[in-house]
Amino acid sequence: MKKRIPKVVIVMPAYNAEMTLEDTFREIPPKYKKHVILVDDFSSDDTSGVASKLNIVLIKHKKNMGYGANQKTCYNAALKLNPDVVAMLHADYQYSAKYLRDLIELIEIGKYDFMFGSRISTRRSALDGGMPKLKYYTNRFFTVVQNIILGVNFTEHFSGFRAYSADVLKTVPYQKFSNDFLFDLHMTLSALSYGFRIGEIPIPTRYDEESSSMSLQKGIKFIFETTLLLISYILHQKHLVKSKLFSRS
Repeated sequence: MKKRIPKVVIVMPAYNAEMTLEDTFREIPPKYKKHVILVDDFSSDDTSGVASKLNIVLIKHKKNMGYGANQKTCYNAALKLNPDVVAMLHADYQYSAKYLRDLIELIEIGKYDFMFGSRISTRRSALDGGMPKLKYYTNRFFTVVQNIILGVNFTEHFSGFRAYSADVLKTVPYQKFSNDFLFDLHMTLSALSYGFRIGEIPIPTRYDEESSSMSLQKGIKFIFETTLLLISYILHQKHLVKSKLFSRS
């Protein structure tokens, strides 16, 4: 009897990625190019045109809805294909698609339900790869804090290079998550609350002038919202204040 090949869908949230999309797409291993979906969050450049030329399945938002809302559209579309694994690859060339296999295969063999790539396996690799020092030290501080709160030992919590089993996406209430940058943390906390197994792999840090970055104002807002969300998670886990974002158990 022929062994069933797991179906993998790659989703690419994109905003103004005209200059980086093709390089990002070219790095995707050929075996994963069969099912690729790009969601253009109302870009002002020709991101959609590049996606069309590359024969990527394209979904366009009619207005800019935010990073989290983009992911919601990505996962809604991916689940319609009945996948086994859904991997997210940003279109800004910040993450190397060459490492998709390492994320996906650990889910396929059942070792983890949720995988992400860590850019901070060492301080030297992160800074040499172009990560701004302020972002690096902020990332390190919140990683230590979140590890203590969550009882985990990850080297990073803010990576956007991720893969999920279909079961994760069908279980966590991601439609209720933030439409902005807080979405990824919502996903991590909710997945942990439902008992899903999360793993990480080291990946190279890659920042350049074409890669997107969060503004200082948005960064401060993100830190404030992160703190509030962590407090909400603690209160929920201690059965003091229930949240619909997390498991009811």
